[in-house]
Amino acid sequence: MPPVIGFDNQRYLEQQTAAILDRVGACNGKLYLEFGGKLLFDYHAARVLPGFHPNVKMQLLQKLKDQSEVILCIYAGDIEKKKMRADFGITYDTDALKTIDELREWQVTVRAVVITRFDNQPAAVTFKNKLERRGIRVYTHRATKGYPTDVDTIVSPEGYGANAWIETERPIVVVTGPGPGSGKLATCLSQLYHEHQRGRPAHYAKFETFPIWNLPLKHEVNIAYEAATAELKDVNMIDHFHLEAHGQPAVNYNRDIEAFPLLRRILERITGQAACYQSPTDMGVNRAGFGIVDDAACRAAARQEIIRRYFHYACEYAMGLVDREALNRVELLMRDLGLSTADRLVVPRAHAAMREAEAQGKGSNGFFCGAALELKDGRIVTGKNSPLMHAASSVILNAVKTLAGIPDQIHLLPPLVTCSLSHFKTDVLKGKMTSLDLEETLIALSISATLNPLAEAVIGHLKELNGCELHLSHIPSPGDAAGLRKLGINATSEPEFATKYLFVS
Repeated sequence: MPPVIGFDNQRYLEQQTAAILDRVGACNGKLYLEFGGKLLFDYHAARVLPGFHPNVKMQLLQKLKDQSEVILCIYAGDIEKKKMRADFGITYDTDALKTIDELREWQVTVRAVVITRFDNQPAAVTFKNKLERRGIRVYTHRATKGYPTDVDTIVSPEGYGANAWIETERPIVVVTGPGPGSGKLATCLSQLYHEHQRGRPAHYAKFETFPIWNLPLKHEVNIAYEAATAELKDVNMIDHFHLEAHGQPAVNYNRDIEAFPLLRRILERITGQAACYQSPTDMGVNRAGFGIVDDAACRAAARQEIIRRYFHYACEYAMGLVDREALNRVELLMRDLGLSTADRLVVPRAHAAMREAEAQGKGSNGFFCGAALELKDGRIVTGKNSPLMHAASSVILNAVKTLAGIPDQIHLLPPLVTCSLSHFKTDVLKGKMTSLDLEETLIALSISATLNPLAEAVIGHLKELNGCELHLSHIPSPGDAAGLRKLGINATSEPEFATKYLFVS
């Protein structure tokens, strides 16, 4: 079954590139371009806009590599708190290192790293030292004096002037960072201040994807953005500045609209001229709406993403990572659209698999778990936990056997391999769990390929699981979660724990 395409990636790339070059031409000077959202691996966009390439921003930057360079910002508090990027399971500072490596692989110049709101936090100092000893230019910016109310102080030697100027060479300076609140806007404005103090024309714009300004306010793609940022309390709104200035409705979100009057005053004070932007939407460069070629497909994909976000926040709430308000916000969005968790087809099938495991008494340590995975041709495969392996392991093995046409009763992992791994986990490493998580199962499968030709045959089918939908009846263990991420599976789970132990390694 061919994938449903709702978005023309090439059309978007061409239009977004042209829009940026038009903005550069109109600026008559250097353009500091704040990149909102994820620079690399924007899987949210890929899920809600079927056909959107997760790395389209990098494709764009590579096209402009001779005219652009990158400043990467990271908030010192995020380093100190070890804030995580959920889709990779890595901390923000590690993600910054990963981003630098990938930018270099794409042959995009990284000019510097800025640690924002720096106050000599020990972890931030260590991060700074690590980068500098690898030859990366690092700048530290303190919290801006006078922000947000005292514009006279903000735009002065005591405010933005207290920050070191980052000398850049190319007409487009992309300012990006891992996650919201990284200090991208403050870094752009600080740079504008220093440029104008040196008599150099410079301007600011924002590269946006969501919300999509020329879609309706209650369009599912825009609502999916609200669901994705529920913990930030982002709310989509009609940009009344844009409506008043241009007589045209445009969608933006509360933080940008609320900050616009202050931002406009700061820009006017920095440049000494009336602001060229009449609305926060004017500041954005966003052609994503023009890439949509099948609105119904994008609406359907966005509805599924909202349900995924519900499960995401439900699990984070169970683990103490977010408050109840974030979960309530997504529940309200689902209710407004008439959505239920059963609209995600793998959910009831995972529950059925769990009940089957309980009826057969084949769980592990008194817990019964089920999993369901939807293949790209629409077939749904299930799996259950057992003393031998986790439910996530079981469903992945069943899925690749289905793809390879191997009967269910044929085992891929020889007892020699599984018994050896179980012995190693419990008797050598002194672990409490004998059953294999997904990462361990994938290792066992690769070892078994040397002994079992069928195991070798199914390994090639693992890549076909990328982008498939999966649901678990319980929160995945760290090894299950890591294995699902590496396979590129869109996984959700119930906010239930699969073990009585509080610590799971």
